[in-house]
Formats: sequence, structure tokens, C-alpha cells
Amino acid sequence: MTFRLLGPVRAWRGGTELGLGPPQQRAVLAALLLRRGRPVTAGRLAEALWGHRPPPGAAATLRAYLSRLRTALEPRRPAGRPPALLVSTPAGYVLDVPPSAVDLEVFEQRVAHARRLRSEGDPAGAGELLREALESWPGTPLAGVPGPLAHTERARLDERRLTVLETSLGVDLELGRHHELVARLRALCADHPLREGLWELLILALYRCGRRAEALESYQDLRRALAAELGAEPGPALRRTYAGLLAASRAPAGSAPAGSAAVGPEAGHTGGTARPAGRGPAPDGRAGTAGAARPCQLPAALTTFAGREAELARVHALLPAGREPSTVVISAIGGMAGIGKTTLAVHFAHRIADRFPDGQLYINLRGFDPGGAALDPAEAVRAFLVALGVPPQRLPADAAAQTALYRSMLADRRVLIVLDNARDSRQVRPLLPGTAGCLVIVTSRDQLAGLVAAEGAHPVPLDLLSDEEAEQLLARRIGRERTAAEPEAVREIVRRCARLPLALAVVAARAATHPHFGLRAIAEELREGPGGLDAFAGGEAAADARTVFSWSYRALPPEAARLFRLLALHPGPEISVSAAAALAGLEPRRVRVPLAALTGAHLLVQRAPGRYTCHDLLRVYAAELLDETDGEAERRAALRRMFDHCLHTAYGVLTLFHPQRDTIELPGAVTGAVPEVFGDRRRAMAWLEAERQVLVTAVSRAAATGFPAQSWQLAFTLDLFLDRLGHWHAQHTVQQAALDAARGAGDRLGAAYAERALGFACMRLEREEEAARHLHGALEAFGALGEPLGQARTHRLLAFAANRDKRHQDALEHYRQALGLYRAAGYRSGRASVLNEVGWTHILLGEHREALEQCARAVALHRETGDRNGEAAAQDSLGYALHHLGRYQEALGCFDRALRLYLDLGDRYLQADTLVHIGDTRHAAGDRPAARSAWRRALDILVEFDHPDTEEVRERLHRLGPEEPESTGAAGTEAGGAPTADGTGR
Repeated sequence: MTFRLLGPVRAWRGGTELGLGPPQQRAVLAALLLRRGRPVTAGRLAEALWGHRPPPGAAATLRAYLSRLRTALEPRRPAGRPPALLVSTPAGYVLDVPPSAVDLEVFEQRVAHARRLRSEGDPAGAGELLREALESWPGTPLAGVPGPLAHTERARLDERRLTVLETSLGVDLELGRHHELVARLRALCADHPLREGLWELLILALYRCGRRAEALESYQDLRRALAAELGAEPGPALRRTYAGLLAASRAPAGSAPAGSAAVGPEAGHTGGTARPAGRGPAPDGRAGTAGAARPCQLPAALTTFAGREAELARVHALLPAGREPSTVVISAIGGMAGIGKTTLAVHFAHRIADRFPDGQLYINLRGFDPGGAALDPAEAVRAFLVALGVPPQRLPADAAAQTALYRSMLADRRVLIVLDNARDSRQVRPLLPGTAGCLVIVTSRDQLAGLVAAEGAHPVPLDLLSDEEAEQLLARRIGRERTAAEPEAVREIVRRCARLPLALAVVAARAATHPHFGLRAIAEELREGPGGLDAFAGGEAAADARTVFSWSYRALPPEAARLFRLLALHPGPEISVSAAAALAGLEPRRVRVPLAALTGAHLLVQRAPGRYTCHDLLRVYAAELLDETDGEAERRAALRRMFDHCLHTAYGVLTLFHPQRDTIELPGAVTGAVPEVFGDRRRAMAWLEAERQVLVTAVSRAAATGFPAQSWQLAFTLDLFLDRLGHWHAQHTVQQAALDAARGAGDRLGAAYAERALGFACMRLEREEEAARHLHGALEAFGALGEPLGQARTHRLLAFAANRDKRHQDALEHYRQALGLYRAAGYRSGRASVLNEVGWTHILLGEHREALEQCARAVALHRETGDRNGEAAAQDSLGYALHHLGRYQEALGCFDRALRLYLDLGDRYLQADTLVHIGDTRHAAGDRPAARSAWRRALDILVEFDHPDTEEVRERLHRLGPEEPESTGAAGTEAGGAPTADGTGR
């Protein structure tokens, strides 16, 4: 589908235009399109149509418009299927269409692309894109659409078009098309007589055509118009241009006036090109230092530079606009090896070099040089003094005097200083100026925390390139034609290189030097390679990923180097302090020192307090070092400590939340695998959620590395957690790996537990035959092993499956057998759980009074055993039975007690489940606002977990319709009190 906002509001499916109804209905569509992909509340939509005083019946009218728009946009949607385009969410209505479907979004994408091309030195490409964008704008935006929002947006969009037009004309002027522009600019200035940007472009075009008198007169025309209409003078930018015209009145025709604008206003500056020291005014109007040596030491900028717009903007923001810095400004660009620190620093330095008329100093401090010898700061000072014009024979004898002379020579001068590849803050400090006016850019793999704390440096950490930036880098290096011809191969190369600039550069160099190679072949080479760093090896040490990483590694203390190697064993993607301690066999307080060293060297990144991550290529490098350096016994000992740490910590969380659950006997953890212990459920659940991906991967990793017991025991521990939060595909993968590991080791008990959990995961995924096969296999295995509790729980899962298939009598038979097994084993908590599940089965049979009796018995027995999880589940079932008997207030009381218990237990998923039931009961009782409140709270929790039940709750809210004023009975949590079903907060 495509939508038009830049003209009359229209929509097409394929080549067929859709009927969008009357103007006000089109206004609703326009409001949704203007916030495409973001929610718009019913109140905002009403305000867009009628302002702050909607007419009576506005809510019903709005619902009608939304309903008709859904029909128009999806005419073939079957009855009962929720809409896919115009959807209802707790936060409002969302029109879910891609950016490419809306002409305004396409316009903005072209403008953004043009801006990037121009910043990369391609004004011709930028100009072509800007012309295409402007040509796609057919007329008055939102034409014929009524309402306050449309009126406001029309004015905004008209201004936007003019701004982009000025930018386009500025690019044309930069390309030397001034002769073609004069007539058009005169007409535009007549249409917009007070728009200074257009007048500035006209004045410059006239000047460059050699028509200086007309240029000067045009300035006076604008000045008179502004004085007459606004009582104001032209702005600073235009006054600088006029001053430049006057100053250049004796210059040859066609030369640009000093300080003239080269591009339109959207480029964000009006400064001219760099000038030599002592010639012409500096950007702030003061004279340069005539006769002084002016070093220009910057390396050549990389012509294929791509991306890093946010980082460039951040560094640029450190410079005060239009004046010299009032202090020494220090920017510390940090990041891991190969991330592009030097490239960014040099690119930015060239971009702003004209703001430093007294020159640019550059030096490579060789902080992580492969030779191991960092440059002595005194040697760097001497090199800078010579560059500033001091003859070598006149340099002071001692280092302190040299530093003093260096700072004296920088006083009252504006010099840009780039200190590349610094080892640490101590190496940098002697090279800092002593007075204001200079900018120092430092790059380092170290975080330079001392420089940030003591000298006020501004850290600019570099992360990996985005997918778009990585693709741009390849396109700039090997040509847009090749990348455009094989977009899938480009995406795979980006993925295989993990978006690391160094790796991308090495691969791009290979592609550029072999233009006959298809990119698909290069992608296949990366895919089918040995999996190490060999594919990223270049001809020189500085262009070889392995060599570059080694420079940082060799500088590490021994304990940090050992931890770095061992990190290759961790399943990732993040590692906690306690897991790192277990891996290294250290106490947690001792492991913080090597972690800090690795973070400081940018071999690790601290993503959150106490959680670290490592780049994929660095993990490959660590694995190579581990194989070369550490023996098999050391590696297996580290793996055992890591798996034991994961298992015992996770099992502790399970027993904290479900102390009455069936247990397994764990062997003691080995020395050094100290598990974390949590005093409260909130911290325990936070750990489990943060470590979920690590734990899931650890199951298969343990199986693959010869630790089958840890594999199936960890899978058993994760079973309930993964099921409750809806991670059913992960559950299937985990339990299959555990089953294979246990069977391979001949562990019949482990295989029975894993097969039972695998069967239930298959049931969740609606693989009924596979589920039945595994569950019956587990039941037989537990019977053969004489494990009554294992048998009983498997009967309960088979009963659950029977209820899903509406075989309720079969379910009751399985529950009868489970009850007998629990009674024989003396397991009262298990009996109480079965009574609750029997009650639920009677609800499904429509036998609600029988359900009440069974659930009430379950509540009483759970209270006797102190099983609060079980009691909460039984209270919820009791409420559900009362709901179906029409006893809504009693039902809400039960749901309230269940919710209070789940809140106290910290079980977020079952809180959501009970809130859905509260919403259902509120809705049945006629309290729609309270139902909406409960469902929204449930939805917030389910969205947080990305749970499969999310869509069911969204559909409930959608069926409820637009929001109405809330009643005092809404289910909610007041500050300082637990929520209750009647909303009192008692």
C-alpha cells in the first residue's frame, strides 16, 4: 500500500485507489499517518478533528471513522480476525505501515540521504536526491483535510519544503550553477520577500556571476523591506556575507567573498574554506598570527569515510559556535581495536580545521604499538616544538623546560592537536596546552578515566557500526554499483564481519583488489572459512585483525590476560562479575581488577553495571589464544566451575520461588564455582531474566563439552521459568539437548525429566503427537525407576493435554492417578495442586459448583502446607468458578487475594494472568473502565516478556473500543498500597 500526504490525502493498494470516505475520516487517517508506527490516543484524534471542544457524540463518530478506515484498508479481512494495519494498543491506535509506504517519509529519507552524501563529499549526488525529493511534492500538503491538526501541519510542511528547497539551491550554487539560479531565486525572493536564506543565495549567485553591484543592491533591498515590515536588520549570517562582499570589492570577478555561504541553511554553517595563518580574517574576525610557522600535520582524510554522524555531532558540539573555546577543549575518542577511532578523529579534524587558523598538530603516540614501546611524551613535545618553528639546536635541554616552551608557544594561538593511539592519561598530560583556544583530540583503547576526571576531557566512546553504516562503508570502498547489485551478499558480509570497521575494511580491500570476484563468492568464503580470524588477515600488521588485537592483549597484566582467554569458554552474550569469577576461579572481589583492566583496554565493554560483553571477533581471538596457551585440564576445570555456578545459582532461584516443587539432588559445586545467593525474589528474578540467554546456551554447551549431568539438571531448573514466560521454542531446544545428553551418558533419571519437559514444550507448540509420545515415554521411564513423584507430575501434564483436546473425562482419570501417587508418597502440596486442577477441569465441563468445592479444598490444603504459590493458583481458580456463576464481587475478592500473593511472590506472569481474569469479571459486571485498566496492566507485563498471550489481551482491549472516563472501580495500584480487585488499595 502507498499513502499520500503531500497533496490531497489518498491511498492505493497496488494500482487501485481506495475510497477513504469524507474529509473528516481522511483527517483521522492523516493524523495516524503523521505519527506512523506510534500510538495516537482517541483524545488526540478527537482534538485533531474538532480541537479542544469536541461536539456531543464525538467518541461514537470517531469509532465509526476508525471502523470504516479498517474496512477500507483491509477490505478482505475475514470476520473475527484482528486488523493488521490499523491496530489498537493500550497506548492508542497505531497505523502499522512501513516508512516506504508514506510519501512524506520517503521525502524525508531522500533528504537525509542527500545530507549524508554531501557530508561525504558528493554534492552532485546530494543535489540529485534533493531534486527528486522536491519533485515528489505535488501540491499543498493535506489539501482539503479539515481540523486544527491539518491546519498546523500544513504550515509546518510548507516551511519544511522551503527549507529543503533552500538546501537544494545551496548545493546547486556549490556546484557552480549560479548562472542558472539567478532568475529562479529572484522569483522566490519576490514570493517570500522577508526570507533571508533565499536572499543570501540570490546575493551570492549574483556575486559569482560577476554582478557585484546587483548583489550589493539586493542586500539593501532586503534591508529596507525588513526595516519597513519588522523594524529589524538582517541577521548575522547575511551581514557577514555582505561584509565579505565589501571586503572583496577589489578582488577578481568570480572569487568567493570571505565568510560567504557555500551551501543552504540546512547544512548548518556559513563558513568559507580554510585559510593560511596571517592571510585574511579568522572566523571570529581577529587576525591570524602573521609570520608564525603554521603546521599542517594531519594525515590525509579517508575519502571512503562513512557513518558516525552521531559521534561527529557530539564532538562538534564541544566547540562554541562562532567563537574560540574559553578553555582547552579535550575530546577523548575511545573504543576497542579496529573500531575506527583514528579514522573518525582525522575525518573530524579535517572538517573543522578552518576554525584553527594557527595550524594542526598530529602525532601517533604508539600506545599499543606491536613493538611494545610507546612514544615518550618528551619526544612528542620536541617534535611539536620543531613543527611550531623552533630550530632543533635551540630546544631547551630538559623535558620540563621543553614542555613549558611548548605551552608558551600555544598561548594565544588557536591550534588543533590530534594525539593518536595514546597508551594512558599519563602519556597525554604533558602534551596538553596550558591556555584556552585549542582543541585536543585524543584516541585510545584505554578509557582515559584520569583525563576525564582531572582535565575535564569529554569521552566519546565508539561502538560498532550500525547495519546501515556498515553497508555504506562497503559501498564507499568498493563502489555502489557492486553493492547495489548484490544486496544479500553485502548483508552477509556485514554480519560475518560483525560490523567491525577493521574487519569490513580488510574484506573490502580484498573485494576492491579483485573486482572480478562476486560479493557472493566473498561472503561464501567468509562463511566457509575456518571460523577464526584468518579471513580478516591483511598484508600488514596494522591491517590484520589478529595482529591489531594482539597489541592490546600483550599490554595486559597476567591475571587479566588469563581471564580474557577464559572468556572464550563463556556462552555469552554477556557475562556477570560472579560468572567471570567462577570462570577464573577467583573471588568476586578479586575478579573486578582484571575485569577493569580488560574494560580499560576495550577488550570488554561494560553494558550495564556488573555486566560485560565482548565483540565476536575478540571472542574468536580469545579462543585461539586459549587453544595455544592453556591445556585441556585448565579448560575443563574452568568449564566445570562455570556450569556449576550457573546450575547452583539458578536452582537457588527456583527453590526461592517454588520451595514445594519436586526437587532433584545436585552434587556439590566444585571449589571456585561460588553460586550467587539472593535474599529477595525481585533480585533473584532480575538475575534469571538477565542470564536467560546465557543459561539456555549453557545447557547445549554443557552437553557438547562433556558435562551431561549439568546439562539436564540445568534444563530441569529452567523448565518452569521458560514455560511461564512463554519461551517455548527455547524450552524445546533446551530439553532436546538435555535429553540427548542424558541418554548419551546412560542417565535414565535425567532422560526421564528431560523427556517430560520436552513433551510439555511440544504441547505448548501444538505438536500433539510428539507431545504424547514424549509424555508417555517419560511416564513409563519414571514407573520403571520407581519414581512416584515423577509419575504423578507426568499424569498432571497428560491431564492438561487432555483438557486442551476437550477430553475432560480422560483428564479426570489422569488426575485420579496423580492424586493416588501423591497420597501414597505423603506429598500434601502435590495433592492440593491436583485438587485445584480437578476444580479447573470441572469449570471446563460447566460444573461450576463442583469446581467451587474442589478449589476450596485446594485453598485450605495449600494454606496448611504453607504453599503460597499453590494457594494463589487455587484462589484464581476459585474466582474463575465464581465468575461463571455470576457472583462477580465474590470472584473479585478471590482474584484480589491471588494477585496479592503473586505480587508478594514476585511472579510477574501469573500477576498478568490474574489481571486478565479481573478484567474479564469487571467487563462482565459492566465496569468497562476498570476492565480496561486491568487488561492494560496485564498487557504491560506480557509485552515486557514478549509473551505469546499478548495478542489475546490486545484483542480484548480492541473489542472494548475507544477509552471512556474511568470509574473509581478501576483495577490499579495506588502508591503505597497493594492493588485490590475493588480498587480500594487496602
